[in-house]
Amino acid sequence: MTDHKIGTREEWLAARLELLDAEKELTRRSDELARRRQELPWVRIDKEYQFETDEGTASLADLFRGRSQLLVYHFMFGPDYTAGCPACSSIADGFDGFAVHLANHDVTLGVVSRAPLEKLQAYKRRMGWSFPWASSFGSDFNYDFNVSYTDEQQQSGAVEYNFRTMDVGASLEAGREGPLAEWAATTGTDWATYTQEAPGMSAFALEDGVVYLTYSAYARGVDGLWGMYQWLDRAPRGRNETRTDNAPLSWFRRHDEYDSA
Repeated sequence: MTDHKIGTREEWLAARLELLDAEKELTRRSDELARRRQELPWVRIDKEYQFETDEGTASLADLFRGRSQLLVYHFMFGPDYTAGCPACSSIADGFDGFAVHLANHDVTLGVVSRAPLEKLQAYKRRMGWSFPWASSFGSDFNYDFNVSYTDEQQQSGAVEYNFRTMDVGASLEAGREGPLAEWAATTGTDWATYTQEAPGMSAFALEDGVVYLTYSAYARGVDGLWGMYQWLDRAPRGRNETRTDNAPLSWFRRHDEYDSA
């Protein structure tokens, strides 16, 4: 028997109309935030980055694939991982469907990770994905965009993430065993190695041969890109999970790891 409030259709409609006002306000606020994102100043990228792709060695400008806009998802897949982060994998499950529409609107959607290309290609085949995935192995790209950390940075106890300095000491200690360690083990690593990578997205523009950074988001700033959660937020019991500061650890798996029943 449910312990949730039960009401009449009339009570539901009255509450729904009140909620609709709040949803409309959120939509207007979201539109305003989108406008402000597009008004951010562009930052010229003069540093030369090198990536390995299915087509060979590429520059950052090459990742645009002939278009003027590039959206990069920073996928957590470090050189020592044996599989991609489950959370990033859930987010990436939606990319192939979006990518074709974006491509026809002058926007390339791509993914960059620090693992060698061979590992990315093997995992991409396992997941059945077709979106472009570049390896930044040996490049400063991930470090410069604050989605990868060296041993020294991590051991210092503080790293730069989401535009602020984060104290990682407590997290590293908490991840020695228990749910965090179990989560990291799904990528073939321990918690310390797993958290040398971080999720995020960055947007770039290409104009007159010059690449510009236009926007970046990290942590829960990428929630809006996570199609699964947009549906769950509208389901009767919502996300129905326990979160840590680092990831939801309670229920979902890579799409090929669920019981077929």
